[in-house]
Amino acid sequence: MPVVCCAPVARGPISESDAADLAVLLKAVADPVRLRLLSMIGSHAGGEACVCDLTGAFDLTAPTISHHLKVLRTAGLIDGERRGTWVYY
Repeated sequence: MPVVCCAPVARGPISESDAADLAVLLKAVADPVRLRLLSMIGSHAGGEACVCDLTGAFDLTAPTISHHLKVLRTAGLIDGERRGTWVYY
């Protein structure tokens, strides 16, 4: 009788649709800048952060930070709310 060393991770293969959805999520978090943004937003006082609070922590332009935030929004990992001239995440 064969010895099983590990329990299966999944009950079966995932569907094509689920794989596509998961790929979007994994691509979104597969970037160090986006991981840091998620960490900063999640650990910010009140659970939200103004984009103006995020840009100073990076040696990147504001449009580049906005692009990364858009990727996170598209993946459903964050929500943004405009308040005056700033967006809060």
